[in-house]
Amino acid sequence: MSSELTSPEHPSPGITELLLMLLADARLPTSGHTQSGGLEPALRDGLDPSRLVEYCRTRLATVTLTEAATAVVCRHRALAGQGTDDVELAWAARTPSDAQRAASRAMGRAYRRLARHLWPDAAVLGELEAVRHPSRPRALGLVAAAGGLSGGQLVRLVGYDDVQTVVSASLKLSPGDPMKAAGWVLGLREDIESMVPRCADLVDPHLIPALSAPLMEAWAQDHAATTRRLFSA
Repeated sequence: MSSELTSPEHPSPGITELLLMLLADARLPTSGHTQSGGLEPALRDGLDPSRLVEYCRTRLATVTLTEAATAVVCRHRALAGQGTDDVELAWAARTPSDAQRAASRAMGRAYRRLARHLWPDAAVLGELEAVRHPSRPRALGLVAAAGGLSGGQLVRLVGYDDVQTVVSASLKLSPGDPMKAAGWVLGLREDIESMVPRCADLVDPHLIPALSAPLMEAWAQDHAATTRRLFSA
């Protein structure tokens, strides 16, 4: 892989924009296609498909906000040459569902495999090799540090990825018009952008938002025990 992607201190704007598009691409081999963002159990429990945008909005304000903030703090720590074990603990404490934690760590391992290929010699990724089960936001934060993404870019990436995961899954779970689905994603742009000032400059794990989504947690727990399902989470 070109050394252009291995210098977070002085990243090229063009390179970071390309990297952001790459990481936001659903075709990236990070197992995103196996996720529904909790939508599958929600629909099974009676969520009205017409409320999909509200569902995404709720996730952005709770689960996703916590993940974005965690990723940003991990990015800061990596760039400062500091460890992120306590950041992972802060995320876990704010993610009470062990099913949600397991799903996040499965994706974190997938991001680690990708990072090994893209930045085999990046010093900021050394910690990923020592961590057995990194969470998705932890892995993404370290990847963002290796690739030179800013805190704001990282927050937007986490927000977009969550929305796109849910909306894409909805087309398989409750088939509809893909054109309309694209409009839903675009319609949530202000909700995604609203996370940036709340998270982009965080450096202290104690300040990571802790907002409860108990029904989503219950759905995740139920889904983990379901044998007949289309998505892993």
